[in-house]
Amino acid sequence: MLTTKVTDTGQITLPDEIRQHLNLVTGSRIEFVIDEDGFVKIFPLNVAVETLSGILHHPNIEPASLEEMDAAIVEGANDWT
Repeated sequence: MLTTKVTDTGQITLPDEIRQHLNLVTGSRIEFVIDEDGFVKIFPLNVAVETLSGILHHPNIEPASLEEMDAAIVEGANDWT
């Protein structure tokens, strides 16, 4: 298990193993999310646009229409209320 200290100003130093695993470099940004079980998750926001190429296209899946996308957004939003 990796540990670190919190300074009196709320700063932490991420252990090198974590920085390497997340491909973080000086100036990288990260996002903290508290999930439904109360666990804190860390997500790197330094994803290069090139790595996203092709993630939305699946040759065997028919693309959704704008109406289907709107309906999915409404359905998802209803789960938040």
